[in-house]
Amino acid sequence: MNALRSVIASRELLWNLTLRELRTKYRRSFLGWTWSLLNPLTIVALYGFVFGVIFKAEAPAGVNSGLTGFAYFLLCAILPWNFFSMIVMTSMGAMSGNPGLIRRVSFQREVLVFANVGHALVQFGIELVLLVVVLLIAGSPVIPYIPIVTVLALLLAIFGAGVGLALSALAVYFKDLTYLWGIVMQVWFFMTPIVYAPEILDDALPSWVLTVLDANAMAHYVAAFRDALFHAQVPNTTDLLFCMGAAGLTLAWGWAAFTRLGRRLPEEV
Repeated sequence: MNALRSVIASRELLWNLTLRELRTKYRRSFLGWTWSLLNPLTIVALYGFVFGVIFKAEAPAGVNSGLTGFAYFLLCAILPWNFFSMIVMTSMGAMSGNPGLIRRVSFQREVLVFANVGHALVQFGIELVLLVVVLLIAGSPVIPYIPIVTVLALLLAIFGAGVGLALSALAVYFKDLTYLWGIVMQVWFFMTPIVYAPEILDDALPSWVLTVLDANAMAHYVAAFRDALFHAQVPNTTDLLFCMGAAGLTLAWGWAAFTRLGRRLPEEV
């Protein structure tokens, strides 16, 4: 609680660091923030072609929306995944990327991670607005579920912040973690039902494997986002409770790990 109060007291610093991240993200880039839209669209086009055209994957029809396009099905899941991935990957370099600031200035170093979370949240918000516009044009009644999507985005930001806090400190001590985590994210991506419907696993895998996969927090986040955006319905209660529990527990664990490892950051960074 003391650390939380200190971060709240440092809100002006947090705001300025977040603005710094936003301003420098695409500085001197010709397309600028357009890249934040082109990147997910390129991924959707690639996976849509591979799974939707070559492998003939079919998306289930939206329960209330009536949507049937595989691209809609994929977008509603891959944008939250990219949001989480961006938080974690940028947070890993938050400490090692600011050695001068950490060595010379006394401040709550967690703010560096939360600035990355704020930056990712802004970008995710832009992507969500465009996705909602696309879904409305396609005829989906998604407007009533926007408040639920907003809450889910905040919960996912908290979950990502918890993972990012732990990894940002660990990456200072273990330099290979950045490369190892790239492999972990690839495995985690395909363990999460993003490019496929989770129902296809029911008859394909043993029950104990399904139990392990069901413990994947991102699977519940993706399911909740897909319910609200693609199916235009209230997400499953189990998914919502899992998302809330995972956000709270992961933030507490990540913050505790950061506090324990952060005592020697100025000497190690």
